[in-house]
Amino acid sequence: QVQLEESGGGLVQVGGSMRLSCASSGRALNPIIAWFRQAPGKEREFVAAISRSGAVVYYGDSVKGRFTISKDNAKNAINLQMINLESEDTAVYTCALGFQFSREPEAFDYWGQGTQVTVTS
Repeated sequence: QVQLEESGGGLVQVGGSMRLSCASSGRALNPIIAWFRQAPGKEREFVAAISRSGAVVYYGDSVKGRFTISKDNAKNAINLQMINLESEDTAVYTCALGFQFSREPEAFDYWGQGTQVTVTS
């Protein structure tokens, strides 16, 4: 059974930086790890995804150039480094595991509980 746990959320000012981490446990063959976010009253939005090797990454249009997804092999985790944060980045960020690249939440089989990121002005 795969389990995912996010960490690193909290409060940050506009223009600031924050790093989220998604730790995974359990076995999964060639998984794709993605980050999604959901703001109040809005649909869940694709943020970024990374292949098992880390060689292939995808980003949502709203975060390109500001967010970086990467592997932390030592901790068996996926990090999401966020810079130049905007108030529109405020959301619950959740990591998910699936077996194909997709921007659609329905393509992912396992989900973490989520972590709140609040960007204040």
